[in-house]
Amino acid sequence: MRGDEIIVAGASRHIEELTSVLETLIRMARGGHHLTEGDVVSVIRGDSQKSADAGSLDETTVYYSASRRNRVTPRSIRQKEYVDAIRDSDVVFAIGPAGTGKTYLAMAMALAALKNGDVEKIYVSRPVVEAGENLGFLPGDLKEKIDPYIRPIFDALTHMAGKEKVQRMIEADLLEIAPLAYMRGRTLNNAFAVLDEAQNSTVMQMKMFLTRLGVNSKAVITGDITQIDLDDPDRSGLVAVRDILDGVEGIRFVTFGEEDVVRHRLVKSIIKAFSAHGGRNAAGGRKRNSDTGPKADPSKPEGGDE
Repeated sequence: MRGDEIIVAGASRHIEELTSVLETLIRMARGGHHLTEGDVVSVIRGDSQKSADAGSLDETTVYYSASRRNRVTPRSIRQKEYVDAIRDSDVVFAIGPAGTGKTYLAMAMALAALKNGDVEKIYVSRPVVEAGENLGFLPGDLKEKIDPYIRPIFDALTHMAGKEKVQRMIEADLLEIAPLAYMRGRTLNNAFAVLDEAQNSTVMQMKMFLTRLGVNSKAVITGDITQIDLDDPDRSGLVAVRDILDGVEGIRFVTFGEEDVVRHRLVKSIIKAFSAHGGRNAAGGRKRNSDTGPKADPSKPEGGDE
């Protein structure tokens, strides 16, 4: 860089590619967008071609609450792709690490759809699975028992719309938050359904949720396949569904990466470090199991009840 000029030297093909990247980033900055590392990586990968205009991120308002003066917009190109996918498709899967805005944007899109009259009700569900520790007996009625599991949903909704408005929506039956098991037998017409923490659903639970969709309904399924709390991670419905529904028309998969994290800058580094450590442990674990693990009994059938 020399003053306000950037001089690029190299092979003509590389110069053209880098010039395109820089022009896109400059256009985004001039549009008032605060560039993140995830934006830079996404533009380099060419993901900006999938979005209408990388410089229009701040112009894309997902949800606006006049009472709280809260304006929700995508903060990265991947988030813009996610928002566009929800608008264009009836079923969207968002898979990626924590802090990438999967749940927050899904709830913002649900609130916007309800506000615009596109749907009549919002359903939010989560598998009730403890994260690595047994909490034992929880006192109180059903609502008090499941509150700890669905609190993150309340937090996101309250941040966007305010506690009083969320409470009024629940009382008016415009918003329902319930454990995944309580969705069986339901038909969701004119609804926006969100399944959060879907990595902790089984294959049969995933099928049950997806087949609840009725007329004029949308479903967004979010989860992080690196944080599965099931006793057997291979039973995760979110892992299996990528192969089962791959290529089905009307269904979109949006995959977030470490570079898309929009929380504290250290969260990205923490996720990367745990991923690297987990990979080494998995390799070591497989070797130890093959050397010293118990031998299978050929007289017993493989697999469990499912």
